[in-house]
Formats: sequence, C-alpha cells, structure tokens
Amino acid sequence: MKDQPRFEQNIVALVYDFDGTLSPEAMQHYGVLPSLELTPEEFWGKVKSERKENRSEELLVYMREMINLADHKKVKLDRKTFQDHGATVKFFEGVTTWFDRINKFTSEISEGSEIKVEHYIISSGLKEMIEGCAIADQFKEIFACEFSYDQYGHPDWPSRVISDTSKTQYLFRINKGVLDVNESINSHMPNEQRRIPFDNMIYFGDGDTDVPSMAVMMGNGGHAVAVHSPNENSEKCLDLKKAKRIDYYCPADYSEGSELDRLVKATLRVIVSRIALRQEIFELPPVGKI
Repeated sequence: MKDQPRFEQNIVALVYDFDGTLSPEAMQHYGVLPSLELTPEEFWGKVKSERKENRSEELLVYMREMINLADHKKVKLDRKTFQDHGATVKFFEGVTTWFDRINKFTSEISEGSEIKVEHYIISSGLKEMIEGCAIADQFKEIFACEFSYDQYGHPDWPSRVISDTSKTQYLFRINKGVLDVNESINSHMPNEQRRIPFDNMIYFGDGDTDVPSMAVMMGNGGHAVAVHSPNENSEKCLDLKKAKRIDYYCPADYSEGSELDRLVKATLRVIVSRIALRQEIFELPPVGKI
C-alpha cells in the first residue's frame, strides 16, 4: 500500500517591505549618507534631478550615485562596510522582538498541527545593509537590490534592482517555493502544488511603492497591511483602504498589545484555522474507503 501523501501547504509567510515599514527612515540614511557627508535632502534631490533630466530608473541612479560619490570623496564602500552601516539601522517600536513573538503565538494557536511561520523581506533597499542589521537572521530570504563587486571588493555595478512592480515577482517566488533567483518562475504550477498559497500570506507595506504587491496579495486571496509612522497622519493608508488595496492599516508599532499586534494575530487565527481545515479535508480517506 502506498504511503498516504503528506499535507504540505502548512506554512504561513509574513512578507515585509523594509524602509518605512520596519524602519522609520530609508536605510541609506543610517551610516551611508553620513559617511558621505550628505543630508538625505541633498542626496535624494540630486538623484531625482538626474533621474528626471536623463529619464533614468531612479533605483539605478541612486545606486550608481552612491558609488560615484564614495569614489570622489575617497570613502570606502564594500560589502562589509555596507553591512556595518546596516548594523546602525533603527527600527519601529517592538520590531526586534516581533518575530519570536509571532512565531510563538502561531505555534500556540496551532494546537499540535505542524504549522510553520516564515518571514521574508522584499525591498528596494540594499540587501548588503539588510544583511548587517539586527534582525537579519529572522528572515528565510531577503530579496533586495544588490551590487556586483570587482576583484578588489569595490561595488562596480548594480547586479539586482527590485522596483515597485518587480517586487511582485518575488511574491510569486515565495508562493511557488522557487527562492533561487536564477530559477525561472514562469512555468505553470497548479495551486495545490504551490508551497505557500497566497491566502497563507500577509504583506506589510507603508505606501505607494507597495501598491503592486498589495494588489497581487488582495487579488489572490492573501492579506495586506499598511503601516504608518506613529508620528504621521494616516491619510495615505486611508486611501489604500478605500481603494481596497489592504485589509487594514495602523501605526507601525510592533509592540505586544499594540493595534498592529492585535490585528495581525487575529489574521493569523483565520489563516491557521483555514490551514487546519484544509489539512483535515486532505487527510480524509477516499470515497468508499471509510
């Protein structure tokens, strides 16, 4: 007799943007720009001006501009330096303990079921900086912009750029379980074979740059959350709610007992209950075998 197939769609994925979602500011503001003796206004003003003048992709402009400025000012930039700068990134309240708390909560409400939680980053920031930050080890995978490096360890060209719209590719990578960026995700895969169904996923973002990802999540039965700085108004998030791009929004306070903590845990209860029901149905004996 053949072994009973195992139910394998028992993973919950929490997927995060980085800047403005987990951290209050763009990560380049921590370490990199101070080392170049530039204010954020000076740097981004130059980037936007050049983008407009040359009709360029802004992400490519900012990555190249960092290299050029560092070379001009004789400031060392290499993978380790970026990671060191990443170690200085600050986070919203509660972020550093969030992941362990969410993992523990999901385990407790699973009532013995083998339901696992995985955390992912999809960001237009720098992967090298995220790898150096205090929470880097919490993520199953970090998808972000990257540099290629020459034989001396000097960044010489952007090797990966993740724009607002290309972020959605990585949602499908998580969905299909194809995390190796060198592997294609274009071939058809039936929903029942996908590693993490969209309705087992929650996407966290903070604004316009997350709209394509939020739309993919909501359009495929997943969940999307918008956060805003506790010190800022929520008008942008309200617009996302009115446009049905998100389930809900709240201040970016990840502390235990916060509004975000409460709502995400409520969402996890729904997801875990859905997984448990699907597993029970999956494991029912075939018709006529009862």
